Amino acid sequence: MAVIAGLKALKSNQYPIQLYSDSTYVVHAIDKGWLDKWIRTGFKGGIKNKDLWMEFHALAKSFRIQFFWVKGHAENPYNNRCDELATQAADGDDLMPDDGYEASQS
Repeated sequence: MAVIAGLKALKSNQYPIQLYSDSTYVVHAIDKGWLDKWIRTGFKGGIKNKDLWMEFHALAKSFRIQFFWVKGHAENPYNNRCDELATQAADGDDLMPDDGYEASQS
């Protein structure tokens, strides 16, 4: 969700994007081609968050993105700040509904 929100916040797609994440799952899904395989196989095998992956896939087509993995909880001030903001948002009372998730639970 953070990757999607970050891309949506950009005003232009004319510059290359360097995206840093402490999630090996997210980085490998792109760098190792997992997402392309999941799409080809219809997300078989219990791959979660299909709605988010498909939203990212559609959105990412407009950008030149290079992913970088950073170690989480390891004195990286930018990663630590992102973790603080994500925790605050998740603990908040004004969370937006996750329509894709909620629809999959029906």
